[in-house]
Amino acid sequence: MIQTLSDALAERGYDTLTPVQEAVTNPDLQEADLLVSAQTGSGKTVGFGLAIAPTILDESGHFGPAAAPLALIIAPTRELAFQVKRELEWLYAKAGARVASCVGGMDMRDERRALERGAHIVVGTPGRLVDHIQRESLDMGSLRAIVLDEADEMLDLGFREDLEFMLGEAPEERRTLLFSATVPPAIAKLAEQFQRNAERVTTISDRSQHADITYQVLQVAQQDAENAIINVLRYHDAQNAIVFANTRAAVNRLTARFSNRGFAVVCLSGELSQQERSHALQAMRDGRARVCVATDVAARGIDLPNLELVIHAELPSNTEGLLHRSGRTGRAGRKGISALVVPPKQVKRAQRLLGWAKISADWITAPGADEILRMDEERLLTNPVWQEEITEDEAAFAARLLEQQSPETVAAAYLRLYRTQHSAPEELSDPNARPEPKERKEFGPSRWFSLSVGRDDNAEARWLLPLICRAGGLDKEAIGAIRVRQSETFVEIAEAQVQGFLDTLGPDAVLEDGVSVAPQDGPPASEPRREGGRDGGRGRPSGPRVPAGPRPGKSRWSSDKKSPPQSHKSEDRSDAPGEATEEAPRRYGKAEVTPKAPRRDKPFSKGPAKSTGNKPSKAPAKGPVKGAGKPYSKGKPGGFDRSGPSDKPKGTGKPYKAKPGGAKPTGGKPTGGKPTGPKPTGAKPTGGKPYGDSKPKANASDTSKRFTPPGGKPRSSVRVGRGANQVPKRPKR
Repeated sequence: MIQTLSDALAERGYDTLTPVQEAVTNPDLQEADLLVSAQTGSGKTVGFGLAIAPTILDESGHFGPAAAPLALIIAPTRELAFQVKRELEWLYAKAGARVASCVGGMDMRDERRALERGAHIVVGTPGRLVDHIQRESLDMGSLRAIVLDEADEMLDLGFREDLEFMLGEAPEERRTLLFSATVPPAIAKLAEQFQRNAERVTTISDRSQHADITYQVLQVAQQDAENAIINVLRYHDAQNAIVFANTRAAVNRLTARFSNRGFAVVCLSGELSQQERSHALQAMRDGRARVCVATDVAARGIDLPNLELVIHAELPSNTEGLLHRSGRTGRAGRKGISALVVPPKQVKRAQRLLGWAKISADWITAPGADEILRMDEERLLTNPVWQEEITEDEAAFAARLLEQQSPETVAAAYLRLYRTQHSAPEELSDPNARPEPKERKEFGPSRWFSLSVGRDDNAEARWLLPLICRAGGLDKEAIGAIRVRQSETFVEIAEAQVQGFLDTLGPDAVLEDGVSVAPQDGPPASEPRREGGRDGGRGRPSGPRVPAGPRPGKSRWSSDKKSPPQSHKSEDRSDAPGEATEEAPRRYGKAEVTPKAPRRDKPFSKGPAKSTGNKPSKAPAKGPVKGAGKPYSKGKPGGFDRSGPSDKPKGTGKPYKAKPGGAKPTGGKPTGGKPTGPKPTGAKPTGGKPYGDSKPKANASDTSKRFTPPGGKPRSSVRVGRGANQVPKRPKR
């Protein structure tokens, strides 16, 4: 190994190299292109720094004067680029290296001036490096080595075109090193295109990923997810901890929550500027902050030496995210903990995620308040401060304190002071406990009152409930069932509130808008089922009723159809406190239709009963009409059969039959695939459209739709006797 690099490693405490570092520094691979697979936290940065050293250093192990860069390191994220720069600065410090960075979010003018002064190694992100190349501020002509760190991540982020552009601008004689956690087909294709007979180096062993990381699954109740995170932070009291969330909103919420609980916390997300992100990480390294709440933008490239704990507040979307999040701890031989907070609804997903990642985790519950308090006592007893020598000033103060207080009082006060400096632990619920069903209490003693409004006045329980509470000075809990009838409404009120209710109403016993209240001797009788009449006896006006739109078959209100029956559940009402109920909806066939009044400023109005059914768009046909709703009667002498529009397409089905007194067909061959038969002529019946607005307008070119009713005169616009196949002209208007 080159002496300058060996001295730098010794100063940093490197006794042995990691497997990936030993593999890439093999003397047989000094001039070869490399395709390296190594997991996160395996020392890749120092590894490729050692690998390119023979290519960019002179024989003495030093750099010459800084000019055009000799090596280019490309990283997917800003944090990873700055980390690589810091690692290479101490590794090549004794070799006289000048390392420059070109990272998005930083001042491009400062980077341009640094490149003009000269640099031996340039570290940057793809987008900013492409900008410098296109502006000719980065000279690629002297490059001897290019390193693509986390190449798979750069392809996932959409940097393929930028990578191909930079590799195409570099000299053909350079060395190309690709470092990637996995080698998907896209990476293999990129290596085949831009590398020369690359040597494949794999250091991922058959053992499980991250052997120095202890995985824990914390099963918590749904409502205790954030409280469990607070308890985990308190229990481990890690020097540095990262809490991962999936969205920026979750990061901001957790940051505010932890800050209010007394934690020294910073946040890291994509909405922050590069300067803010750098300050947050520096605060973690300096010890000014101990907890970092971050999105997946921090899952790659963050290397905090004292990071002991990773908490997944929300599960990652895939196994790669899980591994890269967890890989922030347990690096370079250090131990770490990766804890997944899993509510009951996420248990299956967590099992699949760990199974796909081939990770075995300990399924435990989050630490409770008692466990945290016991852990505080253990930390006090094992604190290294007990082994330090006592100074004279401290001894004098201790003697004076013991003269005033007993040792037990001093120790208890010290414990209390210690706990006040930390966040209080949270009480957690049992994650496996199911919520107890709420018992439905009976309404208890009550009295019934009748209101002078009902369905005829568009009264509904949802309007009556606030009206009664407001005008009668009652709470919602004091009102039981509300039963709306045809012309009146019955309300159940708790016995204890009746006197206050009557006193509030006064002697007139009027709520609002003339709605009077009268006491009842007992609960109202069940409303009987009413037979007869097409409206079921609900007081709707009689007479012909035309549906709003076409329906297949016979008319909706045909005389041979039975009236819609009342629901047999009309009196099945809940008497729970505060629950407003109505009569059961009417049933037509299998479908249930609930009459619904239009919403108004006032819930109801006094007046005559109004029909709530569909109204015809125009006046119905003149003259007496037999049957219940048929626009034309079958039994009318000389009439014609037209019981309703058909859903069949035009031109299909049976044509209309000629009636006595009508015009005889003149013959001719039908056109357009229309049915054969006599062509009806004559005037069109008047009296409005019996089928509503949904009936299609008649087409003048369709001769099969014109006919002459008995005794009618042909319209002036229809010329008879010109042949059945000849289309009459449309009259001018």
